[in-house]
Amino acid sequence: QVQLVESGGGSVQAGGSLRLSCVGPGFTSAYYRMAWFRQGPVHAREGVAAIDSDGYTYYSDSAKGRFIVSQGNAKNNLLLQMNDLKPEDTDTYYCAAKEGTRRWSRPPEAYEATSWGQGTQVTVSS
Repeated sequence: QVQLVESGGGSVQAGGSLRLSCVGPGFTSAYYRMAWFRQGPVHAREGVAAIDSDGYTYYSDSAKGRFIVSQGNAKNNLLLQMNDLKPEDTDTYYCAAKEGTRRWSRPPEAYEATSWGQGTQVTVSS
């Protein structure tokens, strides 16, 4: 396991933007793959976006065209640019890391993660 720390959540109006950041200070291996999940009171944790070390990305249907997942300047930094936010995007968002050389499933499954961040709340008002 590695420690993951998220930041960047908050409250915005519909149509606004947020950028989530996840840092893994303990990352030293090239064999971690990272993803963003979301979870709310009425649904299980579900994959939003994932990125592999070769730049291959995954987006959920609701995230396509609005969210961009990327790695920051440091390989242990994961970003999620969230644009054109909608009230239905309201949830707690979690950064996750998966150890190993295999890609995340499509969609990413929570059971694959070996490390989780503490979560950051995103609230979108209409």
